[in-house]
Amino acid sequence: MTFYVIILVALAFPLGGYIGKVMNGEPVFLSRILKPAEQWIYRLLHVDAGEQMSWKKYALCTVVFSVFCLIGLMGMQMIQQFLPGNPENLPNPSWHLAFNTAASFMTNTNWQAYSGESTLSYFTQMMGLTVQNFVSPAVGIAVLFVLIRGFVQVRKEGLGSFWTDVTRILFYILIPLSVVLTLGQVSQGVVQNFKPYETVSLVEPIVLKDGTTVTKQIVPMGPAASQIAIKQLGTNGGGFFGVNSAHPLENPTPFSNLLEMISLLLIPAALCFTFGRNVKDKRQGFSLFAAMTIVLVVCLGLVAFCEQNGTPQLAQNGAVNLTAVNQAGGNMEGKETRFGIAASSTWAVFTTAASNGSVNSMHDSYTPIGGMIPMLLMQLGEVIFGGTGCGLYGMIGFAILTVFIAGLMVGRTPEYLGKKIEPFEMKMAVLVCLATPVAILIGSGIAALLPEVADSLNNPGAHGLSEVLYAYSSAGGNNGSAFAGFNANTVFLNVSIGLVMIFARFVPMLATLAIAGSMAKKKTVAISAGTLSTCNVMFVFLLIFIVLLVGALSFFPALSLGPIAEFFEMIA
Repeated sequence: MTFYVIILVALAFPLGGYIGKVMNGEPVFLSRILKPAEQWIYRLLHVDAGEQMSWKKYALCTVVFSVFCLIGLMGMQMIQQFLPGNPENLPNPSWHLAFNTAASFMTNTNWQAYSGESTLSYFTQMMGLTVQNFVSPAVGIAVLFVLIRGFVQVRKEGLGSFWTDVTRILFYILIPLSVVLTLGQVSQGVVQNFKPYETVSLVEPIVLKDGTTVTKQIVPMGPAASQIAIKQLGTNGGGFFGVNSAHPLENPTPFSNLLEMISLLLIPAALCFTFGRNVKDKRQGFSLFAAMTIVLVVCLGLVAFCEQNGTPQLAQNGAVNLTAVNQAGGNMEGKETRFGIAASSTWAVFTTAASNGSVNSMHDSYTPIGGMIPMLLMQLGEVIFGGTGCGLYGMIGFAILTVFIAGLMVGRTPEYLGKKIEPFEMKMAVLVCLATPVAILIGSGIAALLPEVADSLNNPGAHGLSEVLYAYSSAGGNNGSAFAGFNANTVFLNVSIGLVMIFARFVPMLATLAIAGSMAKKKTVAISAGTLSTCNVMFVFLLIFIVLLVGALSFFPALSLGPIAEFFEMIA
């Protein structure tokens, strides 16, 4: 785990500087190759690359573009049986599943109430889902840079062009990184083709309970590697195959696992350094990165400890040795033996911290506390790195809340990055911080009351409540991972989870744009002896405290009835 974190930081720091240059329009090593294509896109779309939009116009472009993506992707699914690239002749999904999937990929959530290889054609996966895997994270990064410009500019209204920002993010950041990762994944055996599914002979025949002998199996094919690359880099997470990155054709080797795991947090971590660079105070980026990393490392340790120690039931009162050197030990249920507990636990924490949602093990099989930590990371608002762009602007919302509370303590008007925090910014920051808890608690509360939802559960009791809570936490955090036993493909669950995803995406996003617009009009306040430092150790831990406090106050009652109750049942 330490090895993964070291590689992450080593790659994220230079990438952060590169992203900052790209978004400022500064020349980079790819400019000579990509600049003509970028200019051609502007001419094709009749876009003024230098336009300076107000926050309201930027918000309008964001919403209209996203709605267009939602309608287009839903429509593509509803007619997929008539489109090319469907060698298995898969039928159209139901309207509610199509809505859920379109809302999921448009909001950068990638929640999947279906199995990809048996539901969606190659064309839908490639031209629908993969395209959304590029544009939805690009929108999140673009909104973050509007907020950065709001802090940097003084008494101005222009915040850049939505179309220019998205084009640069796609051309200079997401596409080049995806090409590199795709080639790396293909070299490890991840499939990338358009062949029909293959029927192969089993190495050993399997005898079923009814006496039937199975000698062959169907192996799905398809353009998987290209979708997997951007699903990880863009914190999307939607698997080409049903079991996601636990599938041997999505993640076949320890090295492919390393590549994908680093990709989960690469851009969110890099954006912390970009933030410091572009606000002209690198310490600000380091302080946010430090706060995120501390929480991440603590969560990593807790999950790894719980999974390695297993449960009293697995140990069978000491009759089974779970700590033997020559075996994996611990709780290996739901985990791939080629990855083991360390890589599985690290992935579980990385993916829920990053608002990614891909999995290489089944979180439903984790120990009660081991499963609660990934759930809590989503419930905190996906601000421990979080999704591309949206994780950092969510954390900045918490930073604004922190300086406001600190200002009340010392009787001063709160300031952040040289701008006064006034009532309007506080109202918007509260929306950023509380939209996710509100969406999760209302959605899961309604679902828990309906008898039909109980039929979708894989387990009764406290663990069953955890399955429902995890599903809505995943939707409200725009994460997309799931407790694997939960069947969410019903009309109510597809529609309600889809609406939760849309609410949790756009309320914080629009509130962030409003903060940016307000900040850009303000003058810079001179730093004085009474100014609260936002880049020292005290602020880092105060920020962590506020994030955890909001999460604890919001979710402790629900968690106490789910994973915490299950933990005490386990040790009783």
